[in-house]
Amino acid sequence: MTQRVSRAILIALFLGMLGAGIFAPYPYARQFRDEIAAPPARAHLLGTDPLGRDRLSRLWYGGRISVLLAPAATLLSVGIALLIALASVILGRWWERGVKTAIDLFLSLPWLFLLLTVRGLLPLNTPPAASLLVTFALLGLLGWPGPARVLIAAAERQAQSDYVLQTRARGCGAWRTALRHIAPNLAPVIRAQFWTTAPAYLLAEANLALLGLGIAEPMPSWGNLLRELQNPAVAHDIAVWIPLILLVITMGCCQLAEPIEEASL
Repeated sequence: MTQRVSRAILIALFLGMLGAGIFAPYPYARQFRDEIAAPPARAHLLGTDPLGRDRLSRLWYGGRISVLLAPAATLLSVGIALLIALASVILGRWWERGVKTAIDLFLSLPWLFLLLTVRGLLPLNTPPAASLLVTFALLGLLGWPGPARVLIAAAERQAQSDYVLQTRARGCGAWRTALRHIAPNLAPVIRAQFWTTAPAYLLAEANLALLGLGIAEPMPSWGNLLRELQNPAVAHDIAVWIPLILLVITMGCCQLAEPIEEASL
């Protein structure tokens, strides 16, 4: 029951944010110069920010970016991890040892600090569209070690099973065995890694945005909308807290959406 409710909430959020162009009353970058930091009203249900932009519109568009960015980056990371896990089964001990050494090296460093370091080396005046792609690429390319460690262990267990020995005895090639037989049996582990990694990426994007290293203005995301909380003049306004509330709800639903028995495989 909990999984169904969590997935229903996630689907509703996902579909709602995808329809930002329909539901948002204004473009996210439009400024109302005569209504700077205006309180909620009929024209602006959540008020306007210090630059006169409609908060509700920016919430819709920012949610669309966040709910697309985190799953897309997660798919990239888990895809890389799956390829590495299958290669470890095929290429033997030398590949497995090298990959595990690289994983240990990556995981020995605080993942968020590594992400901040790499992002900080890039130009700060990156255009909004480019900053979106950079954030997506960094999350996807730097986040593979955690899922890879789990998938390598699961792939090794599958490689020692009877059905794999039978396929090899029948002359099935190594890559064919890995792609057609081992990979499908890793589906529960892949799903579990997706549901645990996606909320971590949502939080990572928010952390980058709070430090000014995330998606560049004026393009919104839930992360850079949270920067208003740093302004004591508006921090008391409930409308400013809505992105944080939605972020927490989304992360919680991601954790509850995958059954515990599948996540433990």
